[in-house]
Amino acid sequence: MTTLPLSPDELLHTTRAVRKRLDFTRPVPDESIRECVAAAMQAPSGSNVMTMQFVIVRDEATRRAIGDIYRQCYDVYRSLDGLYVRSVDKGSPEANAQQQRVGDSADYLADHMGDAPVLVLPCIGGMRVDGAAAMGAASAMANILPATWSFMLAARARGLGTAWTTLHLMMEQQVADLVGIPFESVQQVCLSPLAYTIGTDFKPAARPAPESIIHWDRW
Repeated sequence: MTTLPLSPDELLHTTRAVRKRLDFTRPVPDESIRECVAAAMQAPSGSNVMTMQFVIVRDEATRRAIGDIYRQCYDVYRSLDGLYVRSVDKGSPEANAQQQRVGDSADYLADHMGDAPVLVLPCIGGMRVDGAAAMGAASAMANILPATWSFMLAARARGLGTAWTTLHLMMEQQVADLVGIPFESVQQVCLSPLAYTIGTDFKPAARPAPESIIHWDRW
């Protein structure tokens, strides 16, 4: 296992959603994927019951078919004023310019999702949370979401890029049918490309001060 020389804080502060800097030409070894899944399995799991499952898609035809579905869903997303990344007003010329750069990156991934050498579909095994009460849905998601973030951190440590996307869930069953996921009992939670990054020098993103989101003792 070869990892980048990153401190824990550097890893946490520089694990970005990678889109334009994914290297589509370099294969990702299965062993590196196994190491990332092993890290994911160390994440907290509610009631010590591990419901997380990872579908790792390497077959080119299947990747391209999923990429086509993602592109269709992205076209719907483009029409959602106020939700589509380019339509969000950040309140200042500088912030809006940055928002448009993020839009460039998101648009690029929409056109190239299927080009990634690996696609990752994290899932909740054995249940769906459609229409579930808040506690049930939160409990189910609390198993797979920490695991997926651990997977992404482990990928970053190995020079691999990921990007958390959810738009394909508009057509979740079509993706399930492509890869044999039993739709009635297994729920997908996101779709991520997995590829080596072009360069490894990622910087912390511009974020508001912590005080802007902390509520001390009460809201």
